[in-house]
Amino acid sequence: MTGTDLATLSDLLAGPVVPAARGLLGCRLTGNGVTVRITEVEAYAGTAGDPASHAHRGRTPRNAVMFGPAGHAYVYFTYGMHWCVNVVTGPDGEASAVLLRAGEVVDGPDLARARRPAVRRDVDLARGPARLCAALGIDRSAYGADLLGDGPVRLRPAVAPAPQAAIAAGPRVGVTGAHDVPWRFWLAGDPTVSAYRRHVPRVRR
Repeated sequence: MTGTDLATLSDLLAGPVVPAARGLLGCRLTGNGVTVRITEVEAYAGTAGDPASHAHRGRTPRNAVMFGPAGHAYVYFTYGMHWCVNVVTGPDGEASAVLLRAGEVVDGPDLARARRPAVRRDVDLARGPARLCAALGIDRSAYGADLLGDGPVRLRPAVAPAPQAAIAAGPRVGVTGAHDVPWRFWLAGDPTVSAYRRHVPRVRR
């Protein structure tokens, strides 16, 4: 990897969220001794008409890192039990981020298995956003980390960019607003991609 590679990745992340999301497929994320090749992502815009985004209503202490700079980690806790990690994108001051939904463990599989001892198949080690964080040992301590730096959680370009023809797109998962927006992207046919479950609104009793 060269400085040029990182500069190209930095430029990609500083641009619009949808091209950034597509460009993250095949990139490698290392967390605390384990590396995954990213196989599934979801794009979220900020305040510009995306009600599914955590930044839709403006800046808060929770989402502040989404407002830039690009290339930093937005980590949040969900359902009272799971961590999820996003890559911040776009120009400073314009919140957007890409949720990393799934990946293939390409380095450190023994450590990933130790972190997820109930998993029977290696393709399931990082299959889903919470599982990905668990396999990589990512938690609140990674909030705001510079993913293009040399810290314990870092992002690096793909060994070979994913061909555009190999990228599939569809609706996002588990969001109550704008769930049919086709901003989930994945590597078609990859066994580590999570299963799609369409959002079903809860019935109030």
